Amino acid sequence: MLEYLDHFKIIESLIIILVGSIIRIMITNSLKKIRNKFGFQKTRVLIVNRIITFLVYAAVIVLIAFIWGVDEKQLMVYVSSFLTILGIAFFAQWSILANITAGLILYINYPVKIGDTITILEKDNNITGVINDIGAFFITLTVEDGDLITLPNTVILQKNIRFKPQK
Repeated sequence: MLEYLDHFKIIESLIIILVGSIIRIMITNSLKKIRNKFGFQKTRVLIVNRIITFLVYAAVIVLIAFIWGVDEKQLMVYVSSFLTILGIAFFAQWSILANITAGLILYINYPVKIGDTITILEKDNNITGVINDIGAFFITLTVEDGDLITLPNTVILQKNIRFKPQK
């Protein structure tokens, strides 16, 4: 009887892995279609795809853990402990979390792209440059004299910006 249950758990686990893989492939294909339709940059779509892939496989691991009999209370203790430690780390470095969040917003839903010319409007000193890179923490601009300037992503979201899209 025990051997029959183990075979059933193996089959359920394989089905969960297969379904998770199919979901990931469907999402990847959908992201490619969205990229082509809306003209998003490949790097933006790759970052979003990595995040979604991580979440899908994390869900697969949790479901397999439940199939194999992990107690819900034990799992919740581990998850809450991990999230508490993560929360303390992010609270200590809240600006890093803000830049990561701003980077995701810039990747997903922001009108500027690599190659666009932007001007960051400030009281005393406007900064004008061409966007070279939009990273997880910083955006890199090339200014008129050829110098590279890196600005935290939060600055881009907090300041008024005038931009000229590339043609």
